[in-house]
Amino acid sequence: MKILKRFEQKLSRFLLNHPNFGLNRLMLYVVIGNLLVYLFMKMDTTGMLAWYLCFIPGEVLRGQIWRLVTFVFVPDSYRVLSLVLQLYFYYLIGSSLERVWGRGRFTAYYLSGMVLSILYGILASLITGSQVAVTGSYISLSMFFVFATLWPDNRVLLFFIIPIKIKWLAYLEAVMFLLNMIFGATLLPLVGIANYFLFCGDRLIPAAKLLWYRIRPQARQFRRTVKEAKKEEENRSYTRKCAVCGATDTEHPELEFRYCSKCVGYHCFCQEHITSHVHFTQP
Repeated sequence: MKILKRFEQKLSRFLLNHPNFGLNRLMLYVVIGNLLVYLFMKMDTTGMLAWYLCFIPGEVLRGQIWRLVTFVFVPDSYRVLSLVLQLYFYYLIGSSLERVWGRGRFTAYYLSGMVLSILYGILASLITGSQVAVTGSYISLSMFFVFATLWPDNRVLLFFIIPIKIKWLAYLEAVMFLLNMIFGATLLPLVGIANYFLFCGDRLIPAAKLLWYRIRPQARQFRRTVKEAKKEEENRSYTRKCAVCGATDTEHPELEFRYCSKCVGYHCFCQEHITSHVHFTQP
């Protein structure tokens, strides 16, 4: 929390001292750039245009410094309808964030996403020993999480028919993101969306604490029940147990045990309660 507060204080002070910082309608330029790159990719016979624009650490070290910027213009989809819908969706998200945050804060958010995506590419390349190509997908994903955090009850039309709250789509996307990390055995993708935690951690951490306070009693009860069941299973070395007093043939080997034919189900009783118990009407 202290790190988030310090970051927020420094960012607010910077934006206050630089009121002209930021680019108006930033997402519009990103969307136009993606569309232009897509059109050029369709005309490219070599199929290498996307590779020349992605961020690849080794190529940047060779002097191709344009990759530090152009990777955000590489489309995530190569199908026209899918690309148009995706860009339209992210344009709405980015425009909403810019309208609420202001151009300075939103520009800072997008730039931090670019820096973290570059950092992710460098770390992934160093760890894997191969050149990892990075696009702006993590920036778009983090923007989606921010939008879902600020306006969780906003509805979108899934498949243009089914109205669904944006938070449920975010939960689904988060599950897919976690599964990718689990099966990939790496936490590196968290680096790519770390700006989400920087800008929304003040909302995320209290919500997580509230959720923990709500589920903690149930979690304790569950652990207690599991321990009691495990202990009972470990101590259960008897073959017969009285349904009234709980005496077992292990603890009281001198007792005789009988099953009652008038009870519904199989219920065992010691010699003292075989004739004095209340008959079970349910198994």
